[in-house]
Amino acid sequence: MANKRPKPEEIVSKLRQVEVLMGQGMSRLDAIRQIGVVEQTYYRWRKKYGGMGVDQLKELKRLQKENERLRRAVSDLTLDKLILTEAAKGNY
Repeated sequence: MANKRPKPEEIVSKLRQVEVLMGQGMSRLDAIRQIGVVEQTYYRWRKKYGGMGVDQLKELKRLQKENERLRRAVSDLTLDKLILTEAAKGNY
């Protein structure tokens, strides 16, 4: 059975947990192992979610959904315009 991917909220929590462990004097590698991920995964997460709070993460997800919705709307309108342009050329 494949491992399920952690949700972004869980990732932010794990990144904070590493920071706390390092603040308590634990080495970075030991802290990364403590949360149960490999070093590469930790650095990828840190690059994507580093310094982000849960509220900021929710806002990011909301903006990504809105952006996708707007892209679809523009795509649909562009397609409609092309169809109307082709139809108008046929009427002359």
